[in-house]
Amino acid sequence: MGKDTGFLEIERRDRDSEPPTRRLRTWREFVNPLPEVELSRQAGRCMNCGIPYCHTGCPVNNLIPDWNDLVYREQWKAALQTLHSTNNFPEFTGRICPAPCEAACTLNIDDNPVTIKTIECQIVDRGWAEGWIVPESPAVRTGRSVAIVGSGPAGLACAQQLARVGHYVTVFEKSDRIGGLLRYGIPDFKMEKPLIDRRIAQMEAEGVLFRPGVHVGGGRSLDELWADYDAVVLAGGAEWPRDLDLPPHKLTGVHFAMEFLTQQNRRLAGDPEDVAAPLGTISAAGKHVVVIGGGDTGSDCIGTSNRQGAASIVQLEIMPEPPARENKALTWPNWPLKLRTSSSQEEGCERDFAVATKRALGSEGRLEALECVRLEWTEGPDGRQRMTEIEGSEFTLKADLVLLAMGFLGPHRDGLLEQSAVALDARGNVAANVVDYKTSVPGMFSCGDMRRGQSLVVWAIREGRQCARAVDEHLMGASVLPR
Repeated sequence: MGKDTGFLEIERRDRDSEPPTRRLRTWREFVNPLPEVELSRQAGRCMNCGIPYCHTGCPVNNLIPDWNDLVYREQWKAALQTLHSTNNFPEFTGRICPAPCEAACTLNIDDNPVTIKTIECQIVDRGWAEGWIVPESPAVRTGRSVAIVGSGPAGLACAQQLARVGHYVTVFEKSDRIGGLLRYGIPDFKMEKPLIDRRIAQMEAEGVLFRPGVHVGGGRSLDELWADYDAVVLAGGAEWPRDLDLPPHKLTGVHFAMEFLTQQNRRLAGDPEDVAAPLGTISAAGKHVVVIGGGDTGSDCIGTSNRQGAASIVQLEIMPEPPARENKALTWPNWPLKLRTSSSQEEGCERDFAVATKRALGSEGRLEALECVRLEWTEGPDGRQRMTEIEGSEFTLKADLVLLAMGFLGPHRDGLLEQSAVALDARGNVAANVVDYKTSVPGMFSCGDMRRGQSLVVWAIREGRQCARAVDEHLMGASVLPR
């Protein structure tokens, strides 16, 4: 371990951020790294527990005590190698992962976990700054080829692993740029896009071919892939947004969150407005914005709306307000249900819980308000929570722009999945287990959100890595890739 008594002597310290008044004037990342000396001290707080619960909290099973110890001893390059042994893209997870590893840390029992996410991010950032991260080309080529459909974190992780053991890998992406929702769903103030670009450059040098602007199942048929590749991996994500069941209103101003977020990311990428917003501009500037949905996507809509100059922002959540603190005896080391406030929410918004939206109100085709009602949640005979509307609790919210951020129902069924005739599970995702990631179609595999449903980037990376091993075993009979 790092320092034997570090957890007793050193207080937790995490990265700080630019104040909201300053960061709202820019679309850049606003988190400041810790000084190197302080980061080493924070790594020294790790107790190297006999049972490292942080491993179980981390979907990619990062070797957290190992690289904490190496950072404490200032062996940064070795720490980077250890970090990369389980995670292809720690600069992504170090920025946008909610850090279930910290929730599982033994020191979280008294709310002082090791700053794992910060240490992870600064290890990889230093690796790039020092030039330690270079292409890892295979010694020999296998002659086998793999097509990966989708360039989000699952597809990218799968592609990099397969290329490094010598397969010819091509990644197809229907959008004009590589990255999936990393590119167009995550705002730049949370993760700037040059981070993706430099990984793409590394992977190209390792032999991965990228084909953006190719819609498999749309402009290009799946049959064409079967003619050219020995295996196909479906890693297209879960992009079917959950809609809000409002009476027909024919009012403009109600949009899905991803329509809104994608437009802004395209503007920041340099696209002209007619390319960024081909169906019309969605802007929060000067508007009363209501975000429906309390998750990360809703939070991203808040941060984007504030930077665009919204007049006001209200975020509605259908579930009741979580407790301010979890019961550690009941939840630790699992991810707890508790009230969390994101950086975007800190920048300014009103949050309201246990609210259902009933009707959109407006005139002359424009949205003006939402009619809402408060809910009461009770436990039913089967143990499930049931909601009932509270009589007389109706109210209206002024609204010029409503952003629907209520999650995703899974992958789109038409196009690719329709052509593949692949079996779906009960939730509408591609049916494949986590042992071999095989679908019902021979030679076809699936991983990431398209297989498991909407989830975290760290789960996508895990599944991409494990799927790569399964594909390698399918093609070669055995694999040296890690699970």
